[in-house]
Amino acid sequence: MNFEGTTTVVTGAANGIGAALSRRFHAAGARVVVADRDAENLKKIESELNALRPDSAFAVVSDISTEAGNVALINAAREKFGFIHLFFANAGVAVGTFLEDTDEATWNMAMDINLHSHRWAAKHLIGDWLAAGEGYFCSTASAAGLLSQIGSATYSVSKHGAVAFAEWMSITYGDRGVRVTCLCPQGVNTNMLNPPGRDDGIDKRGGEVVKASGAVLEPHEVADIVHDTIVAEKFLVMPHAEVHTYEQRKVADRDRWLAGMRKLQNRIFQG
Repeated sequence: MNFEGTTTVVTGAANGIGAALSRRFHAAGARVVVADRDAENLKKIESELNALRPDSAFAVVSDISTEAGNVALINAAREKFGFIHLFFANAGVAVGTFLEDTDEATWNMAMDINLHSHRWAAKHLIGDWLAAGEGYFCSTASAAGLLSQIGSATYSVSKHGAVAFAEWMSITYGDRGVRVTCLCPQGVNTNMLNPPGRDDGIDKRGGEVVKASGAVLEPHEVADIVHDTIVAEKFLVMPHAEVHTYEQRKVADRDRWLAGMRKLQNRIFQG
C-alpha cells in the first residue's frame, strides 16, 4: 500500500486515534476525508491539513450509527475526491456496563457504531472495489475484541464482532484485491480512556482495568504503527505487545485465563 495520491476516509476523526490517523495518512501523501459528529474539532483538523497541502482534506459531519449516514459519507467523499482507496472505520463508543444495568437503547448504540457501521460502509464500498480489483478496508476494534472488557458487556460483544467482521472480509475478498487491516489497541490516551469530566455511560473502573493491564500509548504512536502495518498489508495491528501474550494465554488454557480475568476484576472492583 502506497498512500501517495490516494483517497482515505477516516471516521471518528475529530479526536484521539482518528485525528492521529488522519494526520499520519495525510503526511504520507493521501487526500483525507475526515468524518465525525464533532463539527467544531473536525473543522480544525480539516483546516490544519489544508494549510499543509491545499485542497487535500475534506470534513464531513456524519452520523455513522445508521446505514444512511454511512451512505451519505461515502457519497460525499466520492463527489469530492473520487474513488475511495481506503476506508478506516475508526469511530467507536464505550457505553454500557453489566446486563442488569444496560438498556436496549445502549446495546443498540454500541452495536450500531462499533459493528454495524463497519458492515454498512463495506456494503456500499465493495462494488467499486471489486470492479477495480483493489480497495482497502480498515477498522478499529480493540484488545477487548480479542480478549474481553471487564465491566462492559456491550463493549466486549461489539468489539468481538468488529474483529470477526474484519476477519470475514479478509477471508471473503482477500483474493479479489480487497485488503483488510484491523486495529486492536489496549490503553490509548484518548477521551474514551480518560473522559474529560463527563459520564459516557460506562463504569470508569473499566478504564482502570485497562490502565492496570499495560502501557498507555499516545494516539500518534498508534497511528505510526497502523501506517506501517497498512504499508506492509498485514491484517492485525496490535500496538501493545502484552496483548499478544494475553491472547496466547487465553488460547492455551481458557479456563485459567478466565480465572485470571475474574481475579483482576475482583482486584479492581472490590479493592
